[in-house]
Amino acid sequence: MWDDDAASRKLGMELHEAVDGRARLTMTVTDEMVNGHGMCHGGYLFLLADSAFACACNSPGPVTVAAAADIVFVASARTADVLQAVAQERVAFGRSGVYDVTVSRPRDGQVIAEFRGRSRVLRKE
Repeated sequence: MWDDDAASRKLGMELHEAVDGRARLTMTVTDEMVNGHGMCHGGYLFLLADSAFACACNSPGPVTVAAAADIVFVASARTADVLQAVAQERVAFGRSGVYDVTVSRPRDGQVIAEFRGRSRVLRKE
């Protein structure tokens, strides 16, 4: 899946781990990612978290997609900040699952955002 994810890779995201319902990605905030306040636009933070979520929920095997997701922005990130998104499966039931993703700045340990995604395994056609 990651090899075909042009959107994530084009933004400079790097996949460091994706196994057993867990994933870890990093991304460096560029000048193009900041809003009019000089902070990383929330859409990019959501995208980083969502990409980690996708890698985590697809790591066990069957094709899995997002059914829903929400995010809480905790602190701001700025140009040149390296951000890390760590996704972890919380529970799987039937074809559904719940995953939590923490986006942080490893340099100082600051949590930037908390994301919760709900997944759905697609039926084979």
